[in-house]
Amino acid sequence: MTNITAQLVKELRDKTGAGMMDCKTALTETNGDMEAAADWLRKKGITKAAKKQDRVAAQGLIGVTSDGRTGALVEVNSETDFVARNGQFQDMVQKIVSLAPKANGNLAALLGAKYPGTGNTVEAQVKDAIATIGENMGVRRTAALAVKDGVVASYIHNKAGEGIGKIGVLVALESAGDNAKLAEFGRQLAMHVAASSPLALTPADLDKAAIDKERALYTEQALATGKPKEIVDKIVEGRLKKEFFQQACLMSQVFVLDGKSSVEEVVKATEKDAGAPIKVKGFIRYALGEGIERKQEDFAAEVAKTVGAAGAQPAPAAAKAEAPKIEPKKANPKTEAKAAPARKDAPKGKKK
Repeated sequence: MTNITAQLVKELRDKTGAGMMDCKTALTETNGDMEAAADWLRKKGITKAAKKQDRVAAQGLIGVTSDGRTGALVEVNSETDFVARNGQFQDMVQKIVSLAPKANGNLAALLGAKYPGTGNTVEAQVKDAIATIGENMGVRRTAALAVKDGVVASYIHNKAGEGIGKIGVLVALESAGDNAKLAEFGRQLAMHVAASSPLALTPADLDKAAIDKERALYTEQALATGKPKEIVDKIVEGRLKKEFFQQACLMSQVFVLDGKSSVEEVVKATEKDAGAPIKVKGFIRYALGEGIERKQEDFAAEVAKTVGAAGAQPAPAAAKAEAPKIEPKKANPKTEAKAAPARKDAPKGKKK
């Protein structure tokens, strides 16, 4: 039987990143064959990964990259923010993001791409990382923008490293104007999108279901006043334009950097500096964990269950903890108040 030395275990650990005991077991099972042991660990890692797939992974990082006329976004999730701050995880996200432009928004293509410096695909590399780090992870989504002439600008909020953070934005500007001016304005507009979270570029781009929902709400409120139907219809359409469309559509939002002009007006003003017409072709905003359903966990009950054999008593109800909520960092209150006027149907505060 091959003698499994500490040096052999260290070499395998350095090569695979797996734990010391796993490395020793792998070498024992494969009679000290380094390559076979690495394969053994990988197979074991896939098994471990499969066991963790049902865990909710709503933390992690958003990655963004742009090279002038193209850009891509990726969301890679982990179970905890602690892992998101891990250098190994951050390096993996950055490498995955570097492959995203070629995938052009196709998640399957990104998962099947060759991970840099290995024979793995991105999907296999993530599974290996699950085994090494010990948490469920996954590449959740990706998107891309491109222009023939102009720029694709990017912005990352709550930055954790180069091109990675909690909110990522891409903005595509089509123009034959000065690229430096376009890039500067594009970044400012990306910052605005991060802060204001528009739903669409213009009213024509809004989801019909979202419009119908707002229309139904305004209609119910207007009917409650007892006004005739023809008056109610006018009130509803007016509110849709002045309230919902203005807040939900990028081009009609108040630009957060000056607090008074609409984005459309700022675009027109920038055309003079750039020396050519500018068309905002599109934008993409990723906020970490948005849309992921998080489980409510009763940590006190879990602890009580674990140590129940020792006669532990349940902790008070006040010890219950809710799953963390991920929210964008709030903008300056004064600027935010100007950029996003309160809806009339929202609760009214006291006037100052």
